[in-house]
Amino acid sequence: MKLSPLATVLFALLVLALLAAGPAHAGPLGMLAYGLCQTGCNTAAVACYSAAGLTFGVSVGTLGPVAMAAAAGCSVAQGSCMAACAAMAIAPTP
Repeated sequence: MKLSPLATVLFALLVLALLAAGPAHAGPLGMLAYGLCQTGCNTAAVACYSAAGLTFGVSVGTLGPVAMAAAAGCSVAQGSCMAACAAMAIAPTP
């Protein structure tokens, strides 16, 4: 599935807004924010892989070192994004 540039930008803005909201979203709303944040992270990862000419979720072991490096970079970025989402889900309610 290839996402439009507009959809990618909208998800990125959603993730940034949720991250900026901070601990006010703890509790039931925190879990909703967590799910939306995870969706944004995965959408960005798909866009990253697509930009590198790869398909998200498909092994890159048989590709060259440049493709493997691109996939590794996308995976690191996705992991960092998801870690930020997890921080929102466990943040205490003020």
